[in-house]
Amino acid sequence: MSWRTVLGLGLLLAALASGWSAWRHRASNIPQVVEEGSTDFVLKDFEITTLDKDGKESVTLRAPLMERNRADQTSTIVTPLFLLPDAAGQHWELRADSGWISAKGEELRLRGNVAGDSPKDGKTPLTTFRTDALDVLTEQSIARTDGRVTVTRPGLSQSGVGFQTNLKTKQYSLHSQVKTRYEPNAAR
Repeated sequence: MSWRTVLGLGLLLAALASGWSAWRHRASNIPQVVEEGSTDFVLKDFEITTLDKDGKESVTLRAPLMERNRADQTSTIVTPLFLLPDAAGQHWELRADSGWISAKGEELRLRGNVAGDSPKDGKTPLTTFRTDALDVLTEQSIARTDGRVTVTRPGLSQSGVGFQTNLKTKQYSLHSQVKTRYEPNAAR
């Protein structure tokens, strides 16, 4: 073999190796599509107050964590505390293990160990209700559930299945399987 043949074969092998390497790494040089996360934003240890169409407080929310879903603009919340004013501007307190807010904020869903406590204004008897799930229609100030609920007031304890309350007027109704227990000593 002549030196020219050896040199030609060497150059051919170098060209093939170089081409093979470039072709093999071609896939890694293609720009990768960056997948956006499913969350728009995250809030930590926050308080938000929303106003109604008249500029009055509609709902105040305090929680350690809230995430908004990018796709449908709903929000999930960890251990929320919702403060909803009654007709006199006093606040109902609604707590739960988790919460959800619709995209426009017209519906709240509380799940797990839901506790509702009436305003502590001294004018009306303290009323509490406990359930596992509660839906709130903020524009109507209605809270409701199809589940089991226990309602207590001084001297009175009621339980039933299905519940609705108007948070402005403080009127409530239990829908079925209602049991009422009057406790006269507790009323004092």
